[in-house]
Amino acid sequence: MRLLKSHSLLRLLNSYVVDSPQPANISYLWNFGSLLATCLVIQILTGCFLAMHYQSHVDFAFNSVEHIMRDVNNGWLIRYTHANVASFFFIFVYGHIGRNLYYGSYKSPRVLVWSIGVIILVLMIAIGFLGYVLPYGQMSLWGATVITNLLSAIPLFGKDLVELIWGGFSVSNATLNRFFSLHYILPFLLAALALAHLIALHTHGSNNPNGISSNGDRIAIHPYFMFKDLITIFFFFLVLSIIVFYYPNLLGHSDNYIEANPMSTPASIVPEWYLLPYYAILRSIPNKLLGVLAMFGSLFILLILPLVDVSRIRGNQFRPAMKLAFWFFVVNFIILMWIGSQHPESPYLEIGQVATAFYFIWFLFIVPAIGLAENTLMDIAIESK
Repeated sequence: MRLLKSHSLLRLLNSYVVDSPQPANISYLWNFGSLLATCLVIQILTGCFLAMHYQSHVDFAFNSVEHIMRDVNNGWLIRYTHANVASFFFIFVYGHIGRNLYYGSYKSPRVLVWSIGVIILVLMIAIGFLGYVLPYGQMSLWGATVITNLLSAIPLFGKDLVELIWGGFSVSNATLNRFFSLHYILPFLLAALALAHLIALHTHGSNNPNGISSNGDRIAIHPYFMFKDLITIFFFFLVLSIIVFYYPNLLGHSDNYIEANPMSTPASIVPEWYLLPYYAILRSIPNKLLGVLAMFGSLFILLILPLVDVSRIRGNQFRPAMKLAFWFFVVNFIILMWIGSQHPESPYLEIGQVATAFYFIWFLFIVPAIGLAENTLMDIAIESK
């Protein structure tokens, strides 16, 4: 341990992951960070091994994935691990965001940490979409066609931008090559952003369930929180192993085991489950341009949360009204996920429109209104004394 404190580089590592003081009362909900770091490492390692055998060519991509599954030693294990850890990545990131929303971890002085986190989420979605195209099954081809076509809604240069991304007049060999290159490179940018996220967090330390400063009651990460993190990491490995060995296609789509055919459109074109809420928001607005703006806006609206939450109390632990509003938001998000998997017809269309409206109203009106009401009642109570 003496080396950790004497060596110039190891001393830096020691200050972040060994001796860093953390609030003594943080719960298992604060373990999402270590789980996400584990997922990122697994994805980069398995992705590098898969890239050794994958061929980014429209004629060979589908068969190269089958070759990995059938002929490469333990290729099936690497491929299924990569595919399922991607889903766990999003489960953990949604849990991480939900915990931050509930406990107000986005408020000052952690606005920079929150902002970097939102950028990481957007980049994760982009990487996930690019990866979904690479197996070049039916859902890969048509998902890529539908999602990239959305950019044609941009006035003046939208169609030119789509053709620039495609490298032609439709999803083709050039598109697959570009998507593969980006899918390989962007995770390293994601890792750099994750490091920046950690550095920004280190400045003021973690929030805690009470939402108040806990500088007088902190303990080092090692050994206390490190062993606490290992419990959830080992539990994650257990669940991942069960899914990879027994239910490897549980979170996938069966149509992606059919080779891509530009002449045959699937009955229902849906993205991966973790993109369904944004797909539902896109489809709920009849105007194409407004739908695209709403879809991207549903992500970037997270950035305004530190501004619209005017409450003097951090987190929802002692705020009954905001606690209720938070759970309404969670249920609404799950409804959007369900609507995104359904055909765009009545009554799913109407439910999606109501859920989309509530999503934006929650950020723009409900959060500031509850904060103002609480501040006003607090002022009245203080003045009456």
